[in-house]
Amino acid sequence: MPSRIRNAQLGLAELIAIGVGGMIGGGIFSVLGLAVDLSGHAAPLAFLLGSLIAFSVGHCFVRLALTYPGDGSSFTYLRRAFPRRPGLAVLANRAILLGYVGTLALYAYTFGAYGADLLGAADDARVRMVLSVLVLAFFLIINLKGVRSTGLAEDLVVYSKIAILAVFAGIGLASVEPARMRPVFDHGIAAVFLAGALIFVAYEGFQLITNAVDESRDPRRDLPRGIYGSIAITSAIYVTLAVVAVGVLSPDQIRGAEEYALAAVAQPVLGKAGVVLVDLAALLATSSAINSTQFGAARMMADMAGAGAMPRPLARRAHNGVPWAATLAMTAGGVAFTLLGGLATIAAFSSMTFLWVFLGVAAAAWRLRHETGAHPAVVWAGIALMLATVGLLAAYLWRHQPDTLLAIGILYAGLALLGLRRPRASTKYY
Repeated sequence: MPSRIRNAQLGLAELIAIGVGGMIGGGIFSVLGLAVDLSGHAAPLAFLLGSLIAFSVGHCFVRLALTYPGDGSSFTYLRRAFPRRPGLAVLANRAILLGYVGTLALYAYTFGAYGADLLGAADDARVRMVLSVLVLAFFLIINLKGVRSTGLAEDLVVYSKIAILAVFAGIGLASVEPARMRPVFDHGIAAVFLAGALIFVAYEGFQLITNAVDESRDPRRDLPRGIYGSIAITSAIYVTLAVVAVGVLSPDQIRGAEEYALAAVAQPVLGKAGVVLVDLAALLATSSAINSTQFGAARMMADMAGAGAMPRPLARRAHNGVPWAATLAMTAGGVAFTLLGGLATIAAFSSMTFLWVFLGVAAAAWRLRHETGAHPAVVWAGIALMLATVGLLAAYLWRHQPDTLLAIGILYAGLALLGLRRPRASTKYY
């Protein structure tokens, strides 16, 4: 999701809101059940692994953004690091767009799942699908009209989500039964890395803070605090909620409510009122995420099309300046993913895409370390963790979901073939 708060004087609170809002947009609501299904009692460690990757990549983004202020996009960093291979930067931005289509589908899928649970139809896939399509269509209309949330409203939404989840996590800890959490590695150690890879999409939003470097009141002080702070807040919430989940319910119980796992965890902790509260928080979080993803990613796509790096028709805009063609394309892709892919497939695709892009950013940070001051050990730790998790995820998909891996491969091949077209020399994205 692109930055949703535009102001000439963004302070630390706003920067943290951008980062946390990007990560908790659908994050824990979507992938908690997947993490428990894959790693069992070690699910909290899977989220901890995701946070370690996020911190290492966050360090790369901090150093690169402060050295090369401006739009703060991965395109800028890769272009600087690999000037003789401009196709890498273009390919990375196209991959990010594809990742945004995946996250749009993930948010819509999650909205439908929690909405169906709230309506008492949690096991009815048709209700989930209808709600998922309706929420995408609703925000399509909103975005085509050019309506956008204000910065204050976004701050309120983000910090309300933090408050609800933090209170729930705190109360839930009192209900944890330690015996339910043993043995820790009941699914094996490798499962922690696999689950960490699959749920990484829940952490990808922190990099949005770099897009606001020019609008920050004191970027050299607040940008690092904003990125590290938002990752720390999100990680604390995620890990604590994972502890509550495996300490309150059995893996089989969570697996049975995989698509709305957090609501299932709320039942024994806070009763029916807790379930309703979590369902409403999920609807609020995913609605905000869908709106901002449609808004910003469509503009990114239109700008790229205008520069010749995407099909030209996607650059078309309405009289009010709204990139209607790109907005329709983003929404259509989100609808297709939501209807045709299961939750695990959508999460796997989105996580793998962002992990590959972040690997590129880490490689750029390493190559430019003498200019940026990036710490070599931190950069290499991030690269090693990402390579390990991507490798395990690919191996898992090869064995258990070959069709998903084939589909991901086809999408990546399409991006690569599209990359054979050279954009104009003046191309600048985001």
